Formats: sequence, structure tokens, C-alpha cells
Amino acid sequence: MKKVILFVCVAVLSVNGFSQKKKSTTASALPKVDNLQVEIKKGNFQVTISEKGKTDDALVVKAVDASFAPTNCKLSSFTASGVKLYLLSWTELSQIKSVKKTEDRTTIYSVIYEITSKKQVYSNYQLTNHITEIVSLGGTAATETQEKMRREGFEFVLNPDGSIIQKNKTQQSAFVYDKDKMVFVPKKK
Repeated sequence: MKKVILFVCVAVLSVNGFSQKKKSTTASALPKVDNLQVEIKKGNFQVTISEKGKTDDALVVKAVDASFAPTNCKLSSFTASGVKLYLLSWTELSQIKSVKKTEDRTTIYSVIYEITSKKQVYSNYQLTNHITEIVSLGGTAATETQEKMRREGFEFVLNPDGSIIQKNKTQQSAFVYDKDKMVFVPKKK
């Protein structure tokens, strides 16, 4: 009788444990705004433009391989100098590993498009590289683990008025959209 009760308890607990697990989703949902859809299609990471349910054109962001998996992908619209623009941002994670050194790279990309002319008007990236390395101490068998952080590029900030700020550790620059030239130009002080 004790064995039967013990067997029933174990069975109930194991069924409960399996039923509580979340199913993992392998494909991340890529954003869609207005008539624009971000897609990975035919080896390209692209923004597809649809009119009246029919695909008209696509803006190729970059060529990619099968292992490409952007995270935190966002597409949003904003107005700068009276022109509607679209900001596409995403994060790419990569790891380079050897016997004594590991590099974890996080790259945040920000690209702005003017859809009417199908033109990229701004592009930015920010790379953060976390390096963990095992270093030998003076020819002895002793070693220590060292960690370093390296940064490249600029942090990107989009202001509510449509202007942009790029900043890093040593400098900060502001840009405004010039609708005649269709590019972001340095802001005059």
C-alpha cells in the first residue's frame, strides 16, 4: 500500500513539473509598423514595403547568413523637420572563444530610413566587447583571469523633436535632419 501511494505521489509531481514548463519559441517576431515589415528573406535582412496588401519594394539593410538572429529588433516612426522617418534598431550577439580567451560582443545598430525616396539617411553602431582572458604570471605555472571592456562607436539617442545625439566617453555630437539634402547634419549651436 505504501508503494502505491508513493508511486502516485511521484507520478503527480512529475506530471505537474512537466506541465509547468514554458515552451520555447525559436523564431523571434520581427516588427511591423504602418506598411513596413522587417524580414529575413533570401539571405537579406530587409524592410519590406507593402501597398494595399501587395509587396512593392524592399530596402536591404544587410546581407546575412542562416545563423543571423537579431534580438531586440524594433521599428518605429517619428517626425523630423516635418518629414516622417522610420528608425530600425536591433542587437547582434556573438562570441569568439579560444583556449585562453573569450570575447562576448554586443553590437547595437540604429538605421533611419526615409521611405518616400527609399533612402537610408542615417546609420550608427555601438559595439561592447567583454573580454575574459587567462594570463600567465611571469613564466611560472601561476595564472590569473583578467576581464576587460572595450567599446567602439557611439551611443545613439533619438530626441522627441527628431534630432539625434551621438555620444561616447570623450565626445557628444548633435544632429538635425536636413530635408533638402535628405541627411542628418551637425546641429548648429
